Amino acid sequence: VVALISLSFGGAVGLMFLMLGCALPQYNHYWPLFVLFFYILSPIPYCIARRLVDDTDATSNACKELAIFLTTGIVVSAFGLPIVFARAELIYWGACALVLTGNTVIFATILGFFLVFGSNDDFSWQQW
Repeated sequence: VVALISLSFGGAVGLMFLMLGCALPQYNHYWPLFVLFFYILSPIPYCIARRLVDDTDATSNACKELAIFLTTGIVVSAFGLPIVFARAELIYWGACALVLTGNTVIFATILGFFLVFGSNDDFSWQQW
C-alpha cells in the first residue's frame, strides 16, 4: 500500500511540474504537453517484450534488448523535445527546466512501478 501511495504521489508531482512549465503566466505556452505522448509510449515496448519472452532463460534475449533500446529512445526523446522547443524559442528556458524536472520524476515513477509490481506474484501489473 505504501508503494502504491508513493508512486501516485510521484506521478502527481511530476505532472505538476509539467503543468507549471505550461501554465504559469510568464510561460503561457502549452507546447510541452506533447511530452505526455512519450509518457504513454515509454512502457509499451517493455510490456510487449515481457509478454513474448520467457523469463526463465538466464541468457540475454534479443527481443528484450530491443524493447529496452526502444524504451531508451523514447525516454531520450522526451528529454530532448523540451530542449528543442527552448532552442527554437517556442518555450522559455524556465519552462524547459520545469518540464525536464517533471520528466525525471515521471520516468522515475514509471521505473519504480516496474520494479515494485514487475515480479510474477499474486498482485502483479500483468493481471491488469
